[in-house]
Amino acid sequence: MRNFITIILSLFISCVTYAQQEAMFTHYMFNKLAINPGYAGTVDAISITGIHRSQWTSFKGAPTTQNLTAHMPIDGKNIGVGFSVLNDQIGPTQNVGLAGDFAYKIKINDRDKLSLGLKASINFISTNLTALEIIDQSDASFSQNISSGTLPNFGFGAYYYNKKYFAGISTPKLLQNGFDASNPAGTSIAISNDQRHYFLMGGTVFNLTSDGMFKLKPTSFVKITGGAPIQMDITSSVIYNDKFSGGLSWRTGDALGLLLGVNLNDQFMFGYSFDFSYTNTTFNYNGGSHEIMLRYDIVKDKEKSVPSHF
Repeated sequence: MRNFITIILSLFISCVTYAQQEAMFTHYMFNKLAINPGYAGTVDAISITGIHRSQWTSFKGAPTTQNLTAHMPIDGKNIGVGFSVLNDQIGPTQNVGLAGDFAYKIKINDRDKLSLGLKASINFISTNLTALEIIDQSDASFSQNISSGTLPNFGFGAYYYNKKYFAGISTPKLLQNGFDASNPAGTSIAISNDQRHYFLMGGTVFNLTSDGMFKLKPTSFVKITGGAPIQMDITSSVIYNDKFSGGLSWRTGDALGLLLGVNLNDQFMFGYSFDFSYTNTTFNYNGGSHEIMLRYDIVKDKEKSVPSHF
């Protein structure tokens, strides 16, 4: 298995150069289904997660993103299914995505499993040009909104896990969709030209004290795509009594963040994060980014279920 993972990582890294066009989340460790279809059904519960992110709050037209995911295992089968809904707004451009996930789980030994997943998705991209404030009100280039129609896609992922650690590799969109449109002025506009993204992620949790009251959970998330620098998120959280958590995150070349979380009960978890840019180009011009995460698990068997912090 170690050789298998090494070979896959080598192939992925050799095929691409650098990272990022997809919506980003500081709570990536609780949003694995959006990243990796192999995660579907790996928790012994019907798990529903919602995330809202407001990025660069002082910028007019800055990104705002909402993502809702749900997944579950199929009883008596080594199968998991899931779906997700994404709404990503940047200035006048909106991207709405729907995705379905299917995963097959392979038992490696008494504690470890490998889940292989497929994702099918459709996206709808629209640009509301008529809402823009323009200097020349008679400019025909901004007199008509633009819509992409339906952009289908598919991808795959592998997710290796147990109750103590996880590792995953995925490319949720293999097709590099693009579309052009002509405005009333007769000018051809390239509205979208997707880059293929490759995601690597991993994490573990271990006891800091002998009684298990305090735990440490380090995680990482690497984003790779052509034409942009490789980007990595590194996060470390301390968990108290499996109920409260607090941590710090670092996104290379971009931001530092603070995360807080609380398990309100065995089923409901709330998380909040704030991150701010430390680069000279954006530090003085934005009010940081806020993110709220809610997760609800309809647990079937508490003895078998993966801990809520995974």
